[in-house]
Amino acid sequence: MKKLLGMAGALLVAASMWAQTSTPSVPEGTSLKATLQTTISTFNNRVGDPFKAKLTEPVVVDGKQLIPVGTMIEGRVIKLSGPRRIKGKPTIGLFPENIVMPDGQRYMLNAVLVDTSIKGSDVNEEGFFKGKGHDRSTHIQIAGGTGAGMLIGGLIGGGPGLLIGGAVGAGATTTYWLVQHRTATMPSGTQLRLELSRPMMMSTTTTGAGQ
Repeated sequence: MKKLLGMAGALLVAASMWAQTSTPSVPEGTSLKATLQTTISTFNNRVGDPFKAKLTEPVVVDGKQLIPVGTMIEGRVIKLSGPRRIKGKPTIGLFPENIVMPDGQRYMLNAVLVDTSIKGSDVNEEGFFKGKGHDRSTHIQIAGGTGAGMLIGGLIGGGPGLLIGGAVGAGATTTYWLVQHRTATMPSGTQLRLELSRPMMMSTTTTGAGQ
């Protein structure tokens, strides 16, 4: 009897080891290309808001498709900030949490954003999206506003009008710039590229963001 129990235990251990080794996994560093399904902005969203993106290319490992096109990536917003100075850039941080396969199966996901299709923006080493910031065109806009203000002020009030007009023109242009450039938006349809920061085991399920 003891011998039979020992054999049964050995078979169970062997079966468990086989299941673990046969579980498909996606390696660390694998790229995930997807289209954002949710518009996210620094002025209209809050930390904790959910987002979704749809996979546009399949994930193939060793010739086998593990994640098909149409799979949804779900996560939440973890950072929203505008620059404190003119030189800063508005920031959006996304935290992918899981994927939802077309058949409804859910798997845990550890990934980081590495690139987007939005021109003039970038993604830093932490995976945070950085919107457009201060550049040469901004100096031109401010200088142009100052010059226009001085011209109008000079025509109206002579010498003192030049100073007042210049100050008003610069102030108005700077205010316009702050409104336009202290915000960042990732519109629905933005192309995203993410990379797995850890291997993804295709056997671990989780509850999705916003569920």
